[in-house]
Amino acid sequence: MTNTPFDVTIQVAEVTDAEPFPEAEKPEMVKLWLDLGDESLQSAAQLGYHHDPAELVGRQVLCATNLGSVRIAEFESEALTVGVPGDDENPVLVTPEKSVPLGGVLY
Repeated sequence: MTNTPFDVTIQVAEVTDAEPFPEAEKPEMVKLWLDLGDESLQSAAQLGYHHDPAELVGRQVLCATNLGSVRIAEFESEALTVGVPGDDENPVLVTPEKSVPLGGVLY
């Protein structure tokens, strides 16, 4: 089997709004509205295990922005918010250590 290269663009966004997403099939889903500086996107992310939606507003996050979109329970998720497994194997956000320009691309 040959691996096909796939370019993933990871950008910095600021969470402008967040709310619980109980209609989603997966537990602890959160709806996020993201500002990338020159565009806005939505993301559905399984973050409720470690993050209170109200405390996500104003935080910078990393998200994959060129993977296409998926509809989850009537919500259009346009970006994949990046996380890593915590001690309990549930997602913990990956965030810049300090504030950086919105839309910046991970390299």
